[in-house]
Amino acid sequence: MSFKIISFQLIHIRYTLQYLTPMNYQTFKPHKDLESIVKFYWTLVVPFDPNHQKQKIIPDGCIEMTFNFGDKIKRYTSENDFILHPNAMIMGQRTKSFDILPTGNVDSFAVCFYPIGFANFVTMPLSNLVDKETPMAELFGQMEADQLEQQMIQASNTQRRIEIIEMFLLQMLNKKSTISSIVKSTVDILLKTNGTTPIHALLKDDRTKRRQLERHFKKQIGISPKQLSKAIRLQATLHVLLNKKTETLTDIAYESAYFDQNHFIKDFKDLIGVTPKEFIDNEHMALSALFYK
Repeated sequence: MSFKIISFQLIHIRYTLQYLTPMNYQTFKPHKDLESIVKFYWTLVVPFDPNHQKQKIIPDGCIEMTFNFGDKIKRYTSENDFILHPNAMIMGQRTKSFDILPTGNVDSFAVCFYPIGFANFVTMPLSNLVDKETPMAELFGQMEADQLEQQMIQASNTQRRIEIIEMFLLQMLNKKSTISSIVKSTVDILLKTNGTTPIHALLKDDRTKRRQLERHFKKQIGISPKQLSKAIRLQATLHVLLNKKTETLTDIAYESAYFDQNHFIKDFKDLIGVTPKEFIDNEHMALSALFYK
């Protein structure tokens, strides 16, 4: 199975970087009964190299369930301080970028959920998961999480891991659980328009609806409508930025419905931490670039 993941390139991306050369990143489609909830599955295998650099992970508007079968991965909380990722975790919505660095070999499998997807499996507000990695045991219980992790570890190949995780998700799926209509319709429009539709235009400046939307978004998505909109638009902009070699930053800004180039650069730097020009050919962005290859 394969999934057509967004690809991008601008002027030149150094795919000859030592970090990128041995990487094996693949994506896979979900079962038809999960395709409205799960965007895709992905795997990443990277042999250890002592010369590996920190890699920046950027917000994408999605929540991920991740299994690490390799060595531990550091997530930096400052220039020098870090925590170690749990081996089986939920990565919540992200409002800012962060750096990671493997301590050895990388061998990961992940489920990438659509913005409204993960709310079908838990009852807690998803705002509790924002900008952090939560061990699966805290959400599904220690016994069930341990059993799932062991099944994934012992699986003979990726196809078998997909079968295991889909069986788990289908069993966990609460058919009585519903995403509020105001959240679903807003997310649908944001995805369809690549995050370019202003929230006030959707609500027609109805303050009561705005408060209702904010409240439901915090519980079912984890972040505000505006934050999700910015993350979705960023993904679409990266696609343009790294595919259309001849366009200027001004052209890209207008194509992505930013007010002007300064607005584009400000949002880009707020979410990624660097300007668009600094992003290009930056060895710390190699992993992020690969995710859109």
